[in-house]
Amino acid sequence: MSTTQTQMRREIEEIPTAVDRLLSTSAGAIETAISKIGNDVPFLMSVARGSSDHACAFLKYACELELGLPMASVGPSVASIYGAKLRVPNAVCISVSQSGKSPDIVELTRAITEGGATSVAITNDATSPLANTATATLPICAGPELSVAATKTFVTSLVAGLWLLAEFKQDQELVKAIRALPEHLEKAIACDWTVAANAITGQSVLTLGRGPSFAISNEAALKFKETCQIHAESYSSAEVMHGPVSIVERGFPVIGFAASDAAEDSLIEVADALTEKGALAFVTSKKAKKAICLPHQRTDHWLTDPISTIVSFYTMVEKVSTARNINPDAPRHLNKVTETV
Repeated sequence: MSTTQTQMRREIEEIPTAVDRLLSTSAGAIETAISKIGNDVPFLMSVARGSSDHACAFLKYACELELGLPMASVGPSVASIYGAKLRVPNAVCISVSQSGKSPDIVELTRAITEGGATSVAITNDATSPLANTATATLPICAGPELSVAATKTFVTSLVAGLWLLAEFKQDQELVKAIRALPEHLEKAIACDWTVAANAITGQSVLTLGRGPSFAISNEAALKFKETCQIHAESYSSAEVMHGPVSIVERGFPVIGFAASDAAEDSLIEVADALTEKGALAFVTSKKAKKAICLPHQRTDHWLTDPISTIVSFYTMVEKVSTARNINPDAPRHLNKVTETV
């Protein structure tokens, strides 16, 4: 195993600085985007793929819980392959792409905008085709991300989208918590999940979440596949006992992502139940009675807790990857930018 620090690890360590840069430079972009959104928004939509789609899943929960407005994910092929014309007057579309170059994301954003929606591009390239197509752009200010596995661009996309929703609602408590994130994320990087990393010795793992943390569970499962070549599946803790639990055997690793929200107790109950069935279950909560508590950094708001948790996970999954002699910066079969039609 190489002792050279990976690019992925360096970029994980850059996350607090990247978030601080976003918060320091993008207030004007947030204000401009809000000024273009109407007062009578019927619903929101999201356009994304991969890690960016997991960011949108997080924003879906945040939108529905914060604004009381439904948010739906629209399949990019609706426009790029099928050429459908969408009628979405007064809606808001959030399109997330770190490169802003994928033709299908750009084409669907164009179709939705032409259909009457206000589109907001969340991207790391303010000059990209996506930025030039959308009504408004929120640059995530992550700086160059060279590792194939997205880390700091995922986190800054979460922060940018959540910040937009918080300012739109004028939720000053949430805005304050978002502005305090860099310090919490520094501490999240230092959380040691070695006990979980050592338990992941096979080729399968389950990740669990509920509510906003379900999006984090989805991202974690993807990262296991991308960087470790491990078959990981993500489930809502409300669903895992309905069928997937059948694959659990003694020592089977499970990671539950919990936040200090209304779903925490129900997720812990499931993690404890899986432990009783033989699983080696880990959770980011001190409330567990049987599952193993992972060190975690809670933040100043339950909607920002999941952002801290994924940062701690990233530090662990990078270690799992290198322990398997896999280079997380250049996973097999993958490119940094995937331009899907």
